[in-house]
Amino acid sequence: MLRPLLLALFLLVSTAQAAILKVKIDGVIDPITSQFIQKAVKQAEDERAQFLLIELSTPGGLGISMQEIMQAILNSKVPIVCYVTPSGAHAASAGFFILLSADVAAMAPGTHTGAASPLLAIGGYPVTVDETMSKKILNDATAYLRSYAARRGRAIALAETAITDARAFTEAEALDGKLIDVVVDSREKLVAGLDGRTITRFDGRTSTLDLARAQVTAIEMSGRQRFLQRIVQPDVFFLLLIVGVLGLYTEFTHPGMVAPGVIGGIALVLALFAMHLLPVNLTGLVLIGLALALFILEAKYTSHGILGAGGVVAMLIGALMLVRSPLTGAGVGLGAALGVTLPFAIITVVLMRLVLRSRGWTPRTGVEELARETGEVTEDVAAAQPGLVFIHGELWRAVSSAALPKGARVRVVRVDGLTLHVEPAETRGRF
Repeated sequence: MLRPLLLALFLLVSTAQAAILKVKIDGVIDPITSQFIQKAVKQAEDERAQFLLIELSTPGGLGISMQEIMQAILNSKVPIVCYVTPSGAHAASAGFFILLSADVAAMAPGTHTGAASPLLAIGGYPVTVDETMSKKILNDATAYLRSYAARRGRAIALAETAITDARAFTEAEALDGKLIDVVVDSREKLVAGLDGRTITRFDGRTSTLDLARAQVTAIEMSGRQRFLQRIVQPDVFFLLLIVGVLGLYTEFTHPGMVAPGVIGGIALVLALFAMHLLPVNLTGLVLIGLALALFILEAKYTSHGILGAGGVVAMLIGALMLVRSPLTGAGVGLGAALGVTLPFAIITVVLMRLVLRSRGWTPRTGVEELARETGEVTEDVAAAQPGLVFIHGELWRAVSSAALPKGARVRVVRVDGLTLHVEPAETRGRF
């Protein structure tokens, strides 16, 4: 009994000493990233990790998401280490704020940070504001930086230039300027250098890191988070939007197919979710709507391809304008725009032409198929008295505006229930 108990106690102590959790931010700071980091901080607290390592490489992102991440870092019960890596990576804009908020800020050789001037954007594009509003935005950002950076021991005056002058710093400049704590070329060396280090937390408490048997455990995004983050990619958003429109268009023009309507509805709802998070430009949406109208007109009228070509151009321009972040430049790529626009144009024109052509087709089923068919009178049809006609091997009750003798050839004008309205067959086409 004693031996298993000692073994379990040893494993428990070893696990507690080896707990270092790691997450990676590699891309734009968005609400999905914020949820991921907040969940990772909570997990690190629950597991009483030595610290949470955030490997950072980002061009920036949404201000509200940045603030949520920083609140989680500043209020974390375990130390947070931010490490800009690998070489060639950067922590710009929102990434600069997050880097300076960490208990330990580290950078790899060949990285840079800064360029944190806030930008006001409407419809996905930067907006020029007057001098008063510009000062208000800058003062708010610098005050926010000072509110936590001073307690982290960062050089406030130098850090503010990243906001006021959009200044950027290499890893060496950041270290010399006391914006970060260490420059190290690998995660292993970073962990080794932090072993035994006493860290002063944001609330004034101290924490000494014991990393003698430290093992780094990566925290990955859940399937749900990866799925949602994929949806908010501009190319995927554009594809979902077009698939949604095409699916519903197909269902409306060909009722009863069901599958296109279901797929289109789901795709459109997912596109609306992404639209809520992305900086979508209204002009891009209008151009895509105009393109759809031009494709439909191309099917209805003879334009020798002019309307169709105009629709392709409108959709391409709309796609390229649809999403444009002023911070990252992220948007729908030209390859994705071409790959979606051309098939969409062809399918829309073909479907519309089928719909228009079907309106002139003669019905092939039911009583409607009798219209314009010819037959023979088997019982006299008087002007006010129904008679019988023989059509398709069947006897039908028939009426006519003119008297028709037995043996006369007649043509069906229309069908009214089980009664045929007929006329003499030889009268059609006479002048």
